[in-house]
Amino acid sequence: MANINKALSGDIQESRGNRPRSEGVNGVVVHKHKCITAGFSSVTNLFSRSIIALSALNQYTQTGMSVNALKDGKVGFPKAYIEKRSENVDKLQRRDPGLLASTLSNEGEFVNTGTEVGVPEVEYIESENLSDLDDVDTILKTLVAGLDSKDWVLVCEALNNVRRLSIFHKEAMLDMLGNVISLIVKSLKNPRSAVCKTAIMTSEDIFNAYSDHIIDSVEPLLVQLLLKSSQDKRFVCDAAERALVAMTTWVSPTLLLPKLQPYLKHKNPRIRAKASMCFCRSVPRMGSEGIKAYGIDKLIQIAASQLSDQLPESREAARTLLLELQTVYEKSHIVAPSVESEPSEMGSWEHFCQSKLSPLSAQAVLRVTNIAREGLVLGS
Repeated sequence: MANINKALSGDIQESRGNRPRSEGVNGVVVHKHKCITAGFSSVTNLFSRSIIALSALNQYTQTGMSVNALKDGKVGFPKAYIEKRSENVDKLQRRDPGLLASTLSNEGEFVNTGTEVGVPEVEYIESENLSDLDDVDTILKTLVAGLDSKDWVLVCEALNNVRRLSIFHKEAMLDMLGNVISLIVKSLKNPRSAVCKTAIMTSEDIFNAYSDHIIDSVEPLLVQLLLKSSQDKRFVCDAAERALVAMTTWVSPTLLLPKLQPYLKHKNPRIRAKASMCFCRSVPRMGSEGIKAYGIDKLIQIAASQLSDQLPESREAARTLLLELQTVYEKSHIVAPSVESEPSEMGSWEHFCQSKLSPLSAQAVLRVTNIAREGLVLGS
């Protein structure tokens, strides 16, 4: 309608500019008649072009003719519109190649035809179901290129090959482990969920296979796994949780705890919570002697700082850790009856907390541990 008004307005202005104002009544009537005739002519041309466009579009959607065919002039479709539509389709396919095939409606909107575009599916294979490689040397030569590929399907294949090498030929990949881990971290940052989850599963197998050998490269992996375990996509979050459990299971606590400690004060509360849970899982693996060697006083200060955290996961991890520390401390301060010792209150858990913590922190720690002890007594 705007085009019609523009055409009418343009014809009127043109006619007024060419016709003298001194014409008589008959002249004005003739002028209006010509103006209206020009307007109808513009409308006719507009509808003709629309009919041609719709006809070409109908032919395109029914026959499946390619955009290139339209560009070559095999059907009468406006070139500018074809190029714009082709550009939009390319953008959509780059954004998500898994989109369903679409056509345009009369209003110029994409309408789903229900025909799926051929997109390869990525299968998430559990570690126990992975098979051995036939040609290890060839895989090793192409591994880095595959991990760094721009084709996400090739990246997933390379990640699964890393998993196979970790399980069946871990010595063969040991020399290039640093480069491999940096590329795994790159895949963990990939916005495509298939790549991200496969990289998380690869991280889990790396922890299982190489344990302390990856300690120099573990920090970038740790950051990404903490982030992924804190996000909303459930299947990615669950996979990241399993990878973190593998990390705390296979990497020595004395090496891992210093890497985890900075994230206990991270500005993101979810990351703090996940780091607290990892910290809590790692400490008991040191055993009583290891905990005493690491420093109960140092560990109790860390646990006490998490008791007032924003998220309940952090607070629960801190409570669990405090109970573990209390058990280790009290076992180490049991004195044989034949040996004369200092007054019992000097070596008590309460005195220890009050000597190592601020009054408020000591009170919070004692409240947690005393409630737990009372619960055990009542339960027995």
